[in-house]
Amino acid sequence: MRLPYLPFGLVLLILSGLSFSAHAQDKLLPAIIPAPTSLQLMPGRFSWHEFSAIAAPTTSPLLSDVQDFYKQLVQLGVSDVKTGLNNLQFELDTLFHLNPEAYQVVIKPNLITIKARSEQGFLYGFNSVLQTMTVDSVDGTLYSPCLSIEDAPRFPYRGMHLDVCRHFFPVSFIKRYIDYLAMYKFNTFHWHLTEDQGWRIEIKQYPKLTEIGAWRAETLVGHYSQKPHTYDGIRYGGYYTQEEIRDVVAYATSKGVTIIPEIEMPGHALAALSAYPELSCTGGPFTPATTWGVFDDVFCTRPETITFLCNVLDEVIDLFPGTYIHIGGDECPKTRWKVCPVCQQNRIDHGLADEHELQSWFIRQIEQHLHSRGRRLIGWDEILEGGLAPDATVMSWRGTRGGEEAARLGHHVIMTPGQPCYFDHYQSTLPGQPVAIGGYNPLESVHQWDPLPPGLESSAQNMILGGQGNVWTEYMLDERHVEYMVFPRLAALAEALWCDPDTTNYDDFLHRLNIHEQRWQAEGINYFRYYR
Repeated sequence: MRLPYLPFGLVLLILSGLSFSAHAQDKLLPAIIPAPTSLQLMPGRFSWHEFSAIAAPTTSPLLSDVQDFYKQLVQLGVSDVKTGLNNLQFELDTLFHLNPEAYQVVIKPNLITIKARSEQGFLYGFNSVLQTMTVDSVDGTLYSPCLSIEDAPRFPYRGMHLDVCRHFFPVSFIKRYIDYLAMYKFNTFHWHLTEDQGWRIEIKQYPKLTEIGAWRAETLVGHYSQKPHTYDGIRYGGYYTQEEIRDVVAYATSKGVTIIPEIEMPGHALAALSAYPELSCTGGPFTPATTWGVFDDVFCTRPETITFLCNVLDEVIDLFPGTYIHIGGDECPKTRWKVCPVCQQNRIDHGLADEHELQSWFIRQIEQHLHSRGRRLIGWDEILEGGLAPDATVMSWRGTRGGEEAARLGHHVIMTPGQPCYFDHYQSTLPGQPVAIGGYNPLESVHQWDPLPPGLESSAQNMILGGQGNVWTEYMLDERHVEYMVFPRLAALAEALWCDPDTTNYDDFLHRLNIHEQRWQAEGINYFRYYR
């Protein structure tokens, strides 16, 4: 696992104006987000100007990567290998903590020690050390205050999502988005790759998915609610080659981030059906959607469709090494199924009461295939309807009720309710905000959110893995717009998922966020500034 040189870039950090008087700053806690479980200041400081050596386990990939970090310091004229006295040491301790992502940091005047039982713990410990770095406004010294940190995340799943189908983003931005997640100790990137409006992943066995399905004729202008609808008349699209995806997966792994790909089924399938209309109930023809919403034409339940999707998933599995594959399962109208002879015969043959049970049967076929390849299925909470596949994990987006039900049934759950986890909702009532889909999720509601619903019994609470923020891009035309909708809410969600709610408060978070805001400015991140 490669360590980041710095969450925000070393040069930008030093030049960003994050300078305080030495005496004043030593009395302040470092602005670490998410807040560590325990942080105690001690007398003294560690001078990065006298930093000279790094020690890591000899078998660890950390060794070469932190040496690169040291080289950055030298290139900046901060450290002097000849005169430096201060050291950074990583200690692998498999007995240190039951949580594999836990870490301990101790900063003394001549030594920083990071202790963890895993590469992930080392990554988070190093990330926190970098967030302590401060420039003294009096003498220009780059230093970290002496302190001790013991820290571990509350939840094992801390995710962020990005829809690249409604609007497409290049590999360069996907990597930068992953940097943002690593910056705040998220460990999962949910990559939404297929939709009605575009198919974004190369599948070699089915080339028409990208030749046809990756391109729509035009795009809706303005909000969906504005009638009559108008369009821009510009062909739009794009996709990621398998080589590009392997590159992104490797990059995410180096940042401690696992990617979960999403291949939508049985609904949100118009782009795929445009390429292969024989997989529908009616035979088409179809075109990728040029507007937003839910469409009646979905994958038919015929055997050829199941074979097609299993073949697609085989190529997806070969690209993504993580445990989970997301299959969507949301917003699937049953209009076509109710009058389709093939679907109705399937329902009768398998003794299914209705089309909801038919969807459950469909999902179980996919889950069995994923199991045969050593993977696990995740779906949106609609996969509960008609009966849940045996080992499925549920993402609860329509509130928390579906997640609570799944947890009580003994299924793992990831909470991602529209309020406050949908970052395509407005974050302000101020005039002049860019067009959003609707809703209102201000920063404070994100920070104060608890993924564990009140009153949920402890046995069910144990099934909740964590939570996720979702970024649907109907109204996000470019990278700057995505950044604006994500920052600063991403930092607030990171803290909600990492920290016990009893250990943090919003005012303290805002104090730390002020420092991070300066870093975002230095980094050139486009963020919403008027969140107070």
